[in-house]
Amino acid sequence: MDVDAAVFDVFGTMTDWRTSVSEELAGIAARAGLHADWPAVTDSWRRRYRPFLHEVLAGDLPWRPLDELHRLALDDVLTEHGLGALGEAERDTLVRAWHRLRPWPDAAPGLEALHSTHIVTATLSNGGVGLLTRLTKQAGLRFDCVLSAELARSYKPDPRVYLMAAELLEVEPRRLLMVACHPDDLEAAAGAGLRTAYVPRPLEWGPDAAPVEPPAGVDLIADDILDLARALAGPGSGRADYPR
Repeated sequence: MDVDAAVFDVFGTMTDWRTSVSEELAGIAARAGLHADWPAVTDSWRRRYRPFLHEVLAGDLPWRPLDELHRLALDDVLTEHGLGALGEAERDTLVRAWHRLRPWPDAAPGLEALHSTHIVTATLSNGGVGLLTRLTKQAGLRFDCVLSAELARSYKPDPRVYLMAAELLEVEPRRLLMVACHPDDLEAAAGAGLRTAYVPRPLEWGPDAAPVEPPAGVDLIADDILDLARALAGPGSGRADYPR
């Protein structure tokens, strides 16, 4: 694929947010004497923040950093699950758990493989610049650049976020590749004129989650980030599926 740069979704595509946040929830709550189904609480938290994103995009809420939206969603979820006893300090620590997510095993070596090519790599996440900088540093994810929807004062799937990335990286949208495990992210990127690559993460929502199908018309399907690197390096360097 003839592209000059690749931007990556982070929550889910590069990191295992569900396991990471569940373990932090369990540890903090245990010290407070609280018990719950922590993966279920984590799933509720992840699902709850998306409606806040849509309210921002619809103009019903003013733009604010993702940490603040995570905090609004957390307060709702803790009340819903009977965990309101967690105090302010514990809640602040839990919001910062999203700065400490663990990477999927293939993420760091895949980025290292891409580092040896001409392709520039960057994050393109709804997480803020500070969050992404800390997360990628502690997770050992070596990107060439940290980009965030925060720089456009919006959130994906707003097309301005994808076009902002192309502008800042000084590449044409058609020569910028969006890499994600989320079909809606890829569909929005394609709508803005970017190329798209789907990387499945069947365990993102746990072992019992329903399978996720790639979006129609995606340019590339790779098994993981290492497979993506082999595909982008050129013919004969590894397996990848090109649907079109």
